[in-house]
Amino acid sequence: MVDDQDEASALFPERVGDRLRAARLAAGLDLPDVAAKTRVPLRHLHAIEAGDYASLPGITYCVGFVKAYARAVGMDEAVLASDLRIELSDLRIDQRADAIDYQIADVTRLPGKALAWTAAIIALLLVLGYWFWRSADASDPEPAPQAAGSLEAADADDNRIATTEPATPVAQPAPANEVALTAISPVWMRIYDASDKVLFEKEMAAGERYIVPADANNPQIRTGRADLLSVTIDGKSAPTLGPGERTIKNVSISAAALLARPTPVGLAPAVVPAGMNALVPSQPPPVSP
Repeated sequence: MVDDQDEASALFPERVGDRLRAARLAAGLDLPDVAAKTRVPLRHLHAIEAGDYASLPGITYCVGFVKAYARAVGMDEAVLASDLRIELSDLRIDQRADAIDYQIADVTRLPGKALAWTAAIIALLLVLGYWFWRSADASDPEPAPQAAGSLEAADADDNRIATTEPATPVAQPAPANEVALTAISPVWMRIYDASDKVLFEKEMAAGERYIVPADANNPQIRTGRADLLSVTIDGKSAPTLGPGERTIKNVSISAAALLARPTPVGLAPAVVPAGMNALVPSQPPPVSP
């Protein structure tokens, strides 16, 4: 009886799929249990047990699937892989089953969370290091080479600047048409403009001088002793503003007005005595009315 069974097994060897199914049932596992362990889709496990290898995504994947199935049910994966190749050859399936030895990842061999996080942090550090290196390289550009002609021109400019003597400062010309009123003796006067704004008002001491503002709006004078005032335009004597026996007012004292006035008959320009020139002080500040 035993010899008959061995002879039948030799003539009709049990298929790989049948042996895997028998081992699964002996281990008390369902196909979903095997699928969870091997990560092989359930429909592919059905195809392996049924011997329907043509329905798999590729014959070259059969060996890998069978090895994973064998590990899950505690069988020798190398023996089953060898038997599967013989079975595929007997079925005359024109594929090279041993071209790719597909290996299904074992769940127990998958890296843990700590290892995955460590790998992610290392990758992030590498990316950040590369970014900082590129940023530093971009922010420190090399100086552009200069042409020989440009360097020679720059050297010539440096030599010319080094050998050039400092320029002598040029004296600024005195303002044109400067009108100055100098007191020969103590005399009171008021200077105002066209809007009756008082520009200057006081009793000037002998030798004291007042310069009429060049930008004043039609400056005018009022005084009781015009004969005690010496008038000059740019340092040159001008006719006196009026007689000394009466008060004058609303008399324009701008340079243009003085130059346009005719010389009064019988009135010579009032001149500051020579000994008084050294007593001429700086112009006092204007006095408000």
